[in-house]
Amino acid sequence: MTKTTQTAAELLVDCLAEQGTDRVFTVPGESFLAVLDALHERSDIETVICRQEGGAAFMACADGAMSASDITRPGIAFVTRGPGATNASIGVHVAHQDSQPMILFVGDVARPMRDREGFQEINFEAFFGPICKWAARIDDPARVPEYIARAYSVALSGRPGPVVLALPEDMLCDPVDAAIKPRPVVTRPAQAVCPDAVQALFAMIADAASPIAIIGGAGWNAKARAHFQQFAEAIGMPVATAFRRQDAIDPASPVYAGNLGYGPNPKLVQRVKDADLVLTVGARLGEATTDGYTVPTLEHPDQLLVHIHPDPNELGRVYRTDLGLACSVDEFAEAASLWEDHSIIPFDAGADAHREWQEWATYAPSQTAPPQTAPSQTLPALDMAACVTAMREALPADSIICNGAGNFAGWWHRYWRYAGYPSQLAPTAGAMGYGVPASIAAALRHPDRTVVAVAGDGDFLMNGQELATAVQHGANLLVLVVDNGAYGTIRMHQEREYPGRVSGTHLANPDFAALGAAFGGWSATATTTAQFTDALAQAQTRKGLRVIHIKIDVEQLAASGATVSGLRAKA
Repeated sequence: MTKTTQTAAELLVDCLAEQGTDRVFTVPGESFLAVLDALHERSDIETVICRQEGGAAFMACADGAMSASDITRPGIAFVTRGPGATNASIGVHVAHQDSQPMILFVGDVARPMRDREGFQEINFEAFFGPICKWAARIDDPARVPEYIARAYSVALSGRPGPVVLALPEDMLCDPVDAAIKPRPVVTRPAQAVCPDAVQALFAMIADAASPIAIIGGAGWNAKARAHFQQFAEAIGMPVATAFRRQDAIDPASPVYAGNLGYGPNPKLVQRVKDADLVLTVGARLGEATTDGYTVPTLEHPDQLLVHIHPDPNELGRVYRTDLGLACSVDEFAEAASLWEDHSIIPFDAGADAHREWQEWATYAPSQTAPPQTAPSQTLPALDMAACVTAMREALPADSIICNGAGNFAGWWHRYWRYAGYPSQLAPTAGAMGYGVPASIAAALRHPDRTVVAVAGDGDFLMNGQELATAVQHGANLLVLVVDNGAYGTIRMHQEREYPGRVSGTHLANPDFAALGAAFGGWSATATTTAQFTDALAQAQTRKGLRVIHIKIDVEQLAASGATVSGLRAKA
């Protein structure tokens, strides 16, 4: 017998499937039980059960970030109203600042309860509006296909980002005519390149003496990576990656100049300052990438700025822009790689900048020796730079490295080579607790690749409970917990501003190896570089969840060589 009606929840799930969604992340709530029931019979959509809504949202954010390497699809999360939605807001904030496509569905109070401050009621349009591209509520079940298609379109178009849709629980149970079907799959709108603008850009490059490119960000994908690299190598232009966009170009490229952000190569910073032409593609030129809007400066006298970004609102928003192109970054990269302009004489600077980066990013024991110590104690027992170098030798080049926020990440930013694409999942928003959830999304999305979560002790304990999610869903991943007994980044700033006055930054930590074993994983503890190397070798012989508890002294504060004693001595 042919069904004449369907529930709004069933229609919504059909719409997700039509849009190519194959996985959703959720912490269940009674407000959207009808959706969970509609997912029950769907073998084409995996439901990943998470342990906290912030973790679920981070997983969806990371899943959307990874989709850009193939056919771009938003990451999808379902949470309940009130506490669930507010917990998930951190993932929405990261997706917004990182320009990653994501859709958060929030089960909401029933329609008759609205505006009465019902149980866990929040005005989600007002709450999420400032940190997402679009926040709305579906009150009419017949309009579900319209809202879902629009949500995908908004999340994918221009500067990608998050969308939030509230779903009244009574609406989800309403009957809908079975003749109402999902709208066809939404694709990212084409944003062609203006040939006249490209011609003007090439004329500017031909007149430049020391150009440099800053790349990675909104809409960046494998196509943009390949074509931009071809273009830059053809003219010898140095290429720097924006903060935490290090996989935007192959690090083996002879023009790769390194990464901007926190603790960059000083020689690269000087190159940006000295450049007479800065070509920015995809990046927002945010605070982290530009060292507080100083590299380059906002007005950048004696320096031309070309900004290419898919969102016209981003062009000229903060920086004075001499030439702006609102187009897809991959379309621009392809056009640039195919453009013929014989007036450009290839630059030597790309090769020079690459050599400078290699020197800076290659481990040397002297880089990590604390000052003012006896000769026999020049190296820490566990040298983080040596550990990352050992990882490079032991793990596949296309391993996916996932991290949250903290000084610990700096060692990977400096010494790891992000050779694959995608291979770096790290929040430009600087959110702690991102690495473990992101690694779970990566392990499920790319089961054929090595996935590593890198977390500080404070960072890990913000979403470490998601190890249960990893085990439950068979994620194959390695988790490294760097434990210095402190909120290390804040301690570093504290020692600069208030040397010797430690307050609010000390941490009393659990045995992270025992914790990993309690979740059902294999675990080990390393207090020396040799122990870490041995533990890494053992971990490679196993599958599933593996946790290595890395214990370091808080004296070893950052990849830059900053130490507690050194900062106090300067003060």
